[in-house]
Amino acid sequence: MILKRLLRWSWRLFRWWLVFALLLMGVIFIYGRVDRAESADAIVVLGAGLSPSGRPGPALIRRTDQALALWERGLAEHVICTGGIPYRATRSEASACGELLRASGIPAEAIFLEEESHSTEENALYTHALMAEQGWNSAIVVSDGYHLLRATWLFQLEGIPNVTSPAVDPPPGNHLFSMGREVVALHWQVVKDLLGLPVTYVPVL
Repeated sequence: MILKRLLRWSWRLFRWWLVFALLLMGVIFIYGRVDRAESADAIVVLGAGLSPSGRPGPALIRRTDQALALWERGLAEHVICTGGIPYRATRSEASACGELLRASGIPAEAIFLEEESHSTEENALYTHALMAEQGWNSAIVVSDGYHLLRATWLFQLEGIPNVTSPAVDPPPGNHLFSMGREVVALHWQVVKDLLGLPVTYVPVL
């Protein structure tokens, strides 16, 4: 009898959570569709994966192209490329981003590299330190749309006033999978904050 009740309540809780997760995916999708870019001290490009040889992947190219467009519009004079060295890669994500920007015509002195981070939380932490060194306060955070709700939250928690600007959408299949991963990552961030855990790195998030 008790077991049946537990199973019944577990099933109800799971259904409620599933509805919540689907609603959260909708919020993630809608938030990532809006370009909120406005004048700021710096454009921050959130890192994305590289091939083992160090070539930038499609996500990093999308994000870098968006940062270039914002810079060409004159919304910020400086671009910060973020991201450390991924597993099995030969250089940092920030380095690959900087190379793409220089090849597109942005002068080297306008590009700054943050090469220590391995998560969005660390992106915010180390970018804040770099911005403080330069006397900058505000940022335009650039990433894929599905990533921007969590990114802006983490940058705000770190004390960086920011607006967001989405890159061109990835292929539909990748987009759906990535939004699902963001739901998990947001859950983890809430649990981590409630427990007062320090900065953590979870490779899949």
